[in-house]
Amino acid sequence: MSQEYAIEFKHVSKIYTLKTKNKEQSNKRFYALKDINFQIPKGEVVGILGTNGSGKSTMSVILAGISEVDEGEMIVNGEQALIAINTGLNQQLTGLENIELKGALLGLTKKRVKEITEGVIEFAEIGDFLYQPVKKYSSGMKSRLGFSINLCLDPDILIVDEALSVGDKGFAQKCINKMKELKEQGKTIVFISHSLPQVRDFCDTALWIEGGMLKEYGEVNKVCDNYAQYVDYYNALDNAGKKKERDGKFEKRVIKGKVKKSFFDRIFR
Repeated sequence: MSQEYAIEFKHVSKIYTLKTKNKEQSNKRFYALKDINFQIPKGEVVGILGTNGSGKSTMSVILAGISEVDEGEMIVNGEQALIAINTGLNQQLTGLENIELKGALLGLTKKRVKEITEGVIEFAEIGDFLYQPVKKYSSGMKSRLGFSINLCLDPDILIVDEALSVGDKGFAQKCINKMKELKEQGKTIVFISHSLPQVRDFCDTALWIEGGMLKEYGEVNKVCDNYAQYVDYYNALDNAGKKKERDGKFEKRVIKGKVKKSFFDRIFR
């Protein structure tokens, strides 16, 4: 991989096994993502667009290294962090304990953990809730904590998955302003959002995923315009038309045939 790229997808696919209504494994597999190819240069801010169920969240956990690809290859040049509601937070621990746990897992020194804690206290503005179990937090407060921890970790690549869709607008703008600072510092940011105005304002380029496949990747306003046109088209359909559109995309993602049992299935079942 060229050092000029932060992330590269080479024919990446992610496959899940479909389950029946009674939650049993069926004989069908499903492409959450199918044959995705792109390159994100270092320092680029990319907006990820797509309707519900398109594969955006699957892409976010793959980009963050939380989930493995089933086909193809993802190459990452730098340390990445995922900012999403609840991701990486232990619900039973306090906010402070979550910071300490994150630091321990990353092998950070006590001094570095203290610096991160001070940064989180200043940025998150959650007061004494830092010392309360995360399970008592509102979704907005969880977003504040998760966002602040990952910002203070100072990763090379930031993946933001709908983390600004909850909580107050003031904090969301504070996060946008902070990410603009990181953008000026040359950080690579992948911004997953349903908000076209935010994507247009903040991103350099946009990547549109639809039905698990890459639809378009390019200049942000051009991709946003095309995506908005598709959303308007879809919303104008009647219920039967919408169902036909969804079913058509779904059918292209289904892999028919028997599912091979995994190693653990063969051993333990």
